[in-house]
Amino acid sequence: MLDYQRIMAYAGDPSDALTRAFAGAIGLACEGGALPAGPIMGLSRQRFGALLERHFPGAWQALFAQAGRVDDAEDCEGLRAEEFGDVLNLLLEHRREDSDQSYWLACAIATGCMGNNHLWQDMGLAGRQDLSDLLRRHFPSLFAKNSANMKWKKFFYKQLCERAQVNMCKAPSCRVCNDYANCFGSEEAVLAVAEPERRVA
Repeated sequence: MLDYQRIMAYAGDPSDALTRAFAGAIGLACEGGALPAGPIMGLSRQRFGALLERHFPGAWQALFAQAGRVDDAEDCEGLRAEEFGDVLNLLLEHRREDSDQSYWLACAIATGCMGNNHLWQDMGLAGRQDLSDLLRRHFPSLFAKNSANMKWKKFFYKQLCERAQVNMCKAPSCRVCNDYANCFGSEEAVLAVAEPERRVA
């Protein structure tokens, strides 16, 4: 199975947070459990190949050339397609510039939002600060909206709920979200004590 470590073995710059974020999202998509079958990160074959060439030279031929998950569709197919698309569109509306890098990152973040752990964890980042730095750099207006420092995945879904004028919005990975600490508490602090089956955002 393709995972974060196998993909990072081809990283052009393993220390780059953007590269790690892409590897985490690709690995999550390849697990098969978080996303339905379909294009990896919702990217077309051409766009996905360009991402690999830029950040993971050699990975296309070694890991993905024969992969059935890479096709020419632009949208993530399956039960969560609408959810994925909503998060992706939210990010794209706030990106600093119309670049491949920001588009790839928006797809990576939307993919990470389909996971069950903290967003920064599912994206293979060292901590929440890495994710915040990427959002500040590439999606500054959306970053600025999170003035209360809400956990990022929950913040994205709160934005979507406000757009839909939904007053009570369940968290994306939890059955019920009525605990302030779950939305605004430290993400790093809970890792050592979290139960294996507990799902956080």
